[in-house]
Amino acid sequence: MSTRTGRSEGDSWDLASSVGATATMVAASRAVASQGPEPLLDDPLADPLVRAVGLEPFVRLLDGDIDVEDLKDDALLNRKARSEQITVRTRFFDGFFTDATSAGIRQAVILASGLDTRAYRLAWPAGTVVYEVDQPQVIAFKTDTLAGLGAAPTAERRTIGIDLRDDWPAALRQAGFDVTRPTAWSAEGLLPYLPPEAQDRLFDNITALSAPGSRLATEHVSDPNAFSDERLRRISERWQSYGFNLDASDLFYRGERNVVVDYLTTHNWDVTARSTKELYAHNGFRFPEDELTAVFGDMSYVAATLK
Repeated sequence: MSTRTGRSEGDSWDLASSVGATATMVAASRAVASQGPEPLLDDPLADPLVRAVGLEPFVRLLDGDIDVEDLKDDALLNRKARSEQITVRTRFFDGFFTDATSAGIRQAVILASGLDTRAYRLAWPAGTVVYEVDQPQVIAFKTDTLAGLGAAPTAERRTIGIDLRDDWPAALRQAGFDVTRPTAWSAEGLLPYLPPEAQDRLFDNITALSAPGSRLATEHVSDPNAFSDERLRRISERWQSYGFNLDASDLFYRGERNVVVDYLTTHNWDVTARSTKELYAHNGFRFPEDELTAVFGDMSYVAATLK
């Protein structure tokens, strides 16, 4: 059974609250990594999206108004540390979709899409359909904001505004999803926000909807104590000291859960996993020893293909 924190079965959120605010935090990290004469990422839409949400600490971070020297030991808000961490993550998932489309896959699903801008910034081949699934208010905000900016998707983008705890497979099929075609799936930064049993159900649904040759990218934190009360308390104190009024312990479902690699392997997926440390080296970054890696250092980036 899952260990409940501040989450509840029917809770919902926008991009300025609860789980949604963490999506804004991730987008702010991508925006910062896209700044400067030698940016690590190229995500020009992240900055205006974060500003549109309007959470003051993240706007200050974009503007450089938070003193970097004050944050030199704070990897959760330090610009360099956050930029490298989000670059490792973003390049992994970008490369996953690029590789999948190079192999001929023309159907992609981004689960818990948040402020993800891949439907707008990746070079999708002609004929590709990208489905985005998230809370209705999250989908509506991003769609309206990007339309107001004049941004156009680089693939056929279809949105499904639904909670992943509801019958999202049915909503996906109703939007034109073709179960006979191979699909590239991403579940990025999602699993800790699901109860253990819901994590299994998510992968069961993905498997049931996937034609052979489909691909899946996700992450896995193997340490069941990664989100201990003490670590989450320290994270919350740092967030709150910079005006981000959110308690980290309210966000995650903790407790024992199935190992992603093992679960997918037993469900007919051919799975590979690359450690965070390996991907830092692959990107030419020094692996840091700090609070951020104390939580996420044992994380693996997982790519799988359905046999």
